[in-house]
Amino acid sequence: MKIVVTANGADLEAPASPAFGRCPTYIFVDTETMAFEAVENPAMSAPGGAGIQAAQFVVERGTQAVLTGNVGPNAANVLRAADAPVYLIPEGTVRQVVEMFRQGQLSAVSGANVPTHVGMEGGRGMGMGQGMGMGRGMGRGMGRGMGRGGYSQSAPVPPPPPEPLSRQEELTALHQTANDLRRQLAEVMDRLEKLEKD
Repeated sequence: MKIVVTANGADLEAPASPAFGRCPTYIFVDTETMAFEAVENPAMSAPGGAGIQAAQFVVERGTQAVLTGNVGPNAANVLRAADAPVYLIPEGTVRQVVEMFRQGQLSAVSGANVPTHVGMEGGRGMGMGQGMGMGRGMGRGMGRGMGRGGYSQSAPVPPPPPEPLSRQEELTALHQTANDLRRQLAEVMDRLEKLEKD
């Protein structure tokens, strides 16, 4: 079977690339013999439509399956029309992901798993924010940021949960809080009393 793997290099030991339309290299592999051919991605620097161009390119070269990390809707449509299923890959070398494919360990996707233009590079934000400041939130930002598309847009990492307190530590903390509240209440009561007398 002839498959294609998106790659950041030109041989089986190269890291597999998570990007489809804008990866540097496509490595076409015969899964029976592991014979391969590395071909530069002709769509990598395309100003637009890289996914469609890349999909057409790999289909024209006879690929029967695509191994990549991300595929946009336009590329997914071309590949689906050509009966070339897309399999999502983890990090690893081209050889490793091909071996995973051969062992049936990769999941096929039925369509796109990222929105259009995720791989676009070159920030061209055109914001026209007219914020008035002073916390009134009057900004009318109309920015259409077209910055570096991430294929692994990670969420912020939450802080680690606090270490659980021992019973004694919790009692001590609660006593301290109660004492602080009593002191604050006494100060409030004193202030109220003074204000009512005046």
